[in-house]
Amino acid sequence: MKPIDLVAPAGSLLALKAAVDKGANAVYLGLRNATNARNFGGLNFGDNDIRQGLAYAHERGRQILFAINTFPQARAVGEWRAAIDTAVQMGADAVILADPGLMAYARDRHPDLRLHLSVQGSASTLDAIELMREQFAIRRAVLPRVLTLLEIEKIIRQTSVEIEVFGFGSLCVMAEGRCLLSSYVTGDSPNNKGVCSPAHAVSWEEQDQTMYARLGGTLIDRYAPGEAAGYPTLCKGRFEVEGEIDYALEEPTSLNAIGLLPRLINMGVAAIKIEGRQRSPNYVSQVVATLRAALDTAQRDPERYTPRTDWQASLARHAEGAQVTQGAFERPWK
Repeated sequence: MKPIDLVAPAGSLLALKAAVDKGANAVYLGLRNATNARNFGGLNFGDNDIRQGLAYAHERGRQILFAINTFPQARAVGEWRAAIDTAVQMGADAVILADPGLMAYARDRHPDLRLHLSVQGSASTLDAIELMREQFAIRRAVLPRVLTLLEIEKIIRQTSVEIEVFGFGSLCVMAEGRCLLSSYVTGDSPNNKGVCSPAHAVSWEEQDQTMYARLGGTLIDRYAPGEAAGYPTLCKGRFEVEGEIDYALEEPTSLNAIGLLPRLINMGVAAIKIEGRQRSPNYVSQVVATLRAALDTAQRDPERYTPRTDWQASLARHAEGAQVTQGAFERPWK
């Protein structure tokens, strides 16, 4: 049985090195522009950091994947194509793309480049994955977090494309980042600007010992003294609905599939992905170390595998809202 790759996020060179040191097989990163879906100020990689990161990873037998996973605007498509060219020039092991036009460019301009279909591509059916394979020769598809284990297993049995699934990290109530909410209140979309809540639209105001968080002038949440305050995103704000204030769209929680590793191994999943390029190097270090230990244990003896309590506790510390879920992998309500 082929070992499963552990794919880790990196928003900085320090995070990249932490991921490699803690046992990630591959690290995905983005450039400092709108071509990637985590285009936050202070994150991502310039040319010098990329060269250092690639050398560090390749010297240790690990891979670097370039996330070029937003959708280019017609007036600026050259910036996205240039990002693909940069990835090739730098020595990327693969690029992660969502836009079919960029896949066509990569296929024609760089025929030897390994292509991964981003989760932003929202390919949730066998037909969608096979179309991308036939047209653009994709080698791997990252599945949206809306499929059950049975649906994933059925896809794996019927395609030669490697299948990658998320194992830990934040969830999105939208069709994997295709969000209209942010653009409604800020004018910017994560689909082409690479960020759910652009910094220019975020504001904090304290009044009467209450902290008010706004996005584009819209009140997202309010926090009592000492209450933990999250980064304001519209989908995870608290709103008054029929007289009650609660999380109307999505409650902050993180996917944790550590208990499902034996089933993912047995069905032939090629890679487990960790979300979080916007998170700290400490997050990357601890989550990668935990997933590495769990994955190695599960692969040695899937039949006897049980998640350790210290693994679960470690992941819970890094979960949104200190809550975890198995998401759509298993639907108890179905």
